[in-house]
Amino acid sequence: MAKPIGPRCNLDCTYCYYLEKERIYPETKRFDMADAVLETYIRDYISSQARLGASEIWFNWQGGEPTILGVDYFRRIVALEQRHAPAGKTIRNALQTNGTLLDEEWGAFLKQNDFLVGLSIDGPRELHDRYRIDKAGRPSFDKVMAGLDVLQRHGVEYNTLTVVSRHNSSHPVEVYRFLKEIGSAFHQFIPIAERSADGTTLAAVPQIDEDGIDYKVTPWSVLPRTYGDFLCGIFDEWIVRDVGSIFVQFFDVQLGLWAGAPASLCWFAETCGSGLAIEHNGDLFACDHYVYPEYRLGNIMDAPVGELAGRPEQITFGRDKRDTLPRQCRTCDIRFACNGGCPKHRFLTAEDGEPGLNYFCRSTTRFTKHAGPALQAMASLVRAGRPASDIMPMARRGEIEGGAAAAAAKIGRNAPCPCGSGLKFKTCCGRRA
Repeated sequence: MAKPIGPRCNLDCTYCYYLEKERIYPETKRFDMADAVLETYIRDYISSQARLGASEIWFNWQGGEPTILGVDYFRRIVALEQRHAPAGKTIRNALQTNGTLLDEEWGAFLKQNDFLVGLSIDGPRELHDRYRIDKAGRPSFDKVMAGLDVLQRHGVEYNTLTVVSRHNSSHPVEVYRFLKEIGSAFHQFIPIAERSADGTTLAAVPQIDEDGIDYKVTPWSVLPRTYGDFLCGIFDEWIVRDVGSIFVQFFDVQLGLWAGAPASLCWFAETCGSGLAIEHNGDLFACDHYVYPEYRLGNIMDAPVGELAGRPEQITFGRDKRDTLPRQCRTCDIRFACNGGCPKHRFLTAEDGEPGLNYFCRSTTRFTKHAGPALQAMASLVRAGRPASDIMPMARRGEIEGGAAAAAAKIGRNAPCPCGSGLKFKTCCGRRA
């Protein structure tokens, strides 16, 4: 993740963990990435990815708020990418933005250069504006919606990123339906769990959940049980009507895991260490969630990015995700669906007193028990060469529990189609498969 504007942002979201990174650079007045650093990064990153055999090379531009830099800055980025792109390689760009600065010029540029845009929005107005405010404390919802309108009118490919906080986590269906209503077909839900701005000191105010457990997290952090309920609430809506038309990152990742595929998101992978973050001055850090001095790998002006990323301490950082799992996780029967989660969230104590249990363990367990039968049935459908969306009529008829859906996945070509159409499978859903 490249941070060409560092932690600078035009908003002042209450829960943002990245704004405080300015403290790492107390002497810095301007956080825009200098031309020499920018070109070095683009050149070396393309080179390192090409050596790994990647045919499509992705740049992920984040912040802070990268659109503060202006369209011309990103025109320079595209020009540098074209200058250093080897023959036969496709360069793609993803831009994460709060959307408040998008205008017609941005819309035309993003479309022309085929950017994938991630738009941050936390739900309807009253939910979004709870924490996503500007420097003057004013709400940002209207400006975000104006930015969305720019993306849609220019035909820019986009997805939505929703931070799941203490406030909106109690409204899963409302959030989900809102995102559908505004035209989003690709949803990312990122739960917030912070102990303090510096990531170490526990919050002073106790944060007690429904069962009386004090997790000592910030007041805006989502509680584990509530986040599990949030995921289940959306899943129940999605499974009966939206499979194949609305894509929820969490569900896609879980379906892949249930089908035996590797995790497509670092949070659920056995090891990590490939999601590095580069700051405005070329400093490379172990991860976007570990931009702290002790996790600095070096500066790309002193050594190539590929060399820094391959340093022994980074290899150890990635393997520690697996090697430091508490016994409770190592013996868990749903470890495949979690792998201990993100190390940043491993600050609880296991049942036997061992440290390192993930804050969201309870959330994942809740979701897996609730959605596991459907995910297993969907995996069976896919293995049988059928679309995962065939699960919807089964879910509507309540056939998932007890293995009925899994059995239906093996249905013969001449058997009645499980969608209830009255036709044979081969002339109904079988044709689409």
